[in-house]
Amino acid sequence: MEIKDFKTIEPVRFDNEVAKGIAGRVLIGKADGAPNFCMRLFEIAPGGHTPRHTHDWEHEMFYHSGQGEVYGNGQWNPVGPGSAVFVKPGEEHQVRNTGTEPLMLLCLVPSGAPEL
Repeated sequence: MEIKDFKTIEPVRFDNEVAKGIAGRVLIGKADGAPNFCMRLFEIAPGGHTPRHTHDWEHEMFYHSGQGEVYGNGQWNPVGPGSAVFVKPGEEHQVRNTGTEPLMLLCLVPSGAPEL
């Protein structure tokens, strides 16, 4: 077993036209010997967003804090603490922070997907 404090993991930052105000951390992944999944933590700054995109794998998101919206099924849907979202393979999606505090979410992807 391995226990980590997420604050000790240096974030990868994304801040451009496509992805704005994002800090991403791989909490558990290939480097930890995880053969099936990658657990990532994303912190999205107020006004920030992920790119609108699709991919061939499913992923799951759990929202820990902050307020935002996730694009799916052709519309924006509100999310906040306690929201869980399942994104099917090939489904177009995007996340944006609509609040005044960071939007924190865990994201799980299968091992074949890019970790960040």
